[in-house]
Amino acid sequence: MFSHINIGTNRFKEAFDFYSALLPELGLELKFREDDVPWAGWMVPGVPRPLFLLGAPFNGEPASAGNGQMTAFQAGSRKSVDRCYALALELGGTCEGPPGLRPHYHAHYYGAYFRDLDGNKLCIACHNNE
Repeated sequence: MFSHINIGTNRFKEAFDFYSALLPELGLELKFREDDVPWAGWMVPGVPRPLFLLGAPFNGEPASAGNGQMTAFQAGSRKSVDRCYALALELGGTCEGPPGLRPHYHAHYYGAYFRDLDGNKLCIACHNNE
């Protein structure tokens, strides 16, 4: 469905470290990193798309988090949601909703919400009952 999702950052090195620690838990691997741009991209191994991209805004203006915008990553288990949430907070992220069931979405929806170092809202969600 998606080609790629791009998240802006004003602190590329710190943001890269944040996502480099978090995304392997979700089975994503680094596809590229270009410090001179700066930007980096992650992917599911062996699949060219979709990509998760991180970088400075193309127009050279400061990055800012949008109200109502969120990127949600799918986790394979509820334990993975828990680990990602804890790791995100250890890395300097801030809580927007601790791990738990959200039955108003569907019976097995288990998610956690947090913001990255630039204030981008992220969700880690598991859609099965494990």
